[in-house]
Amino acid sequence: MQRTSFASNSLRRGAIASLILSSAVLAACAPMQPMYSQDALPAAVKVPAGNQVVMQTVGVGDITYECRAKKDMAGQYEWTFVGPDAALNDRSGKQVGKYYGPPATWESMDGSKITATQLAVAPAGAANIPYQLVKANPAVGSGAMSGVTYIQRVATMGGIAPASPCGMANMGIKQTVKYQADYIFWKAA
Repeated sequence: MQRTSFASNSLRRGAIASLILSSAVLAACAPMQPMYSQDALPAAVKVPAGNQVVMQTVGVGDITYECRAKKDMAGQYEWTFVGPDAALNDRSGKQVGKYYGPPATWESMDGSKITATQLAVAPAGAANIPYQLVKANPAVGSGAMSGVTYIQRVATMGGIAPASPCGMANMGIKQTVKYQADYIFWKAA
């Protein structure tokens, strides 16, 4: 009887050890959500205290510009931002939404979406669109975008206006440029 009890206990301990080891391996393989810090950002684009990060995405796509006459500057022209067309991916690369416009709209794959009002921009390097902070308008639909208070655009790459000439001869012509940026979504804590 002692032998059976000892064997049963050994089997149970082995099963428990195996379960603990399996759990540890699964935890080590699970994708980790990197901690997000605003510390290195310019003050103008930092989200106010009382909000917390609820979603981090990477926007990858295009920005469209159009050659237009400069406002109140007769005979002068410039490339004017028209709107984005980008996939919003999670940190593992899976598409979780899209970003498009005009008006600038962030839409989750669950159908919820928001527009926003720009509060501030800050330089992000000569070849990159600026960092941006926007205040979200109330969401349409319920889902991931419900309750979002702010969105930050950070870690920008590319997306600046075309380098090609913009003048009377090509007024109304549109060009797209590739870009990538992190969009960080915040909700009130």
